[in-house]
Amino acid sequence: MRRTLIALATAGSAALMLGALGFQYLGDLPPCKLCYWQRYGHFLAIAAGLVALSRPAALLILLGAFGAASSAVIGAYHTGVERGWWEGPNSCSSQDISGLTPKEAMELIMNAPLVRCDEVAWQMLGLSMASWNMLASLLLTAIWLLALRRA
Repeated sequence: MRRTLIALATAGSAALMLGALGFQYLGDLPPCKLCYWQRYGHFLAIAAGLVALSRPAALLILLGAFGAASSAVIGAYHTGVERGWWEGPNSCSSQDISGLTPKEAMELIMNAPLVRCDEVAWQMLGLSMASWNMLASLLLTAIWLLALRRA
């Protein structure tokens, strides 16, 4: 049962990564900075899961859980940025240009990234990709923790 849970959690992170890459390369929706940050946790979960399938050590399972949980946390943060609940990183969100000279404003605009973190590029049922990633990553974290309990 433990290996099944590890395989399920690992496959879940792999499916989320394949989905993200599909949106990026097939759907022509390039990721923003926060989108990339959400991927790192899944890479960790996939690596930990692949190793844990042959040697299901508690530390590897915790690493997988941490990877999925970190992606959920960043997904929650990204959702808040998209919805305007809080500000995102200055390097990928719209910025207040009041008080700047025209030259400073133009420089800020020209140096802004092409993909902004505070704009929703795609949504389904009112939830953005960041929101869906957060929910899926929370579920994967729970699966990892169930695998840990099955020691």
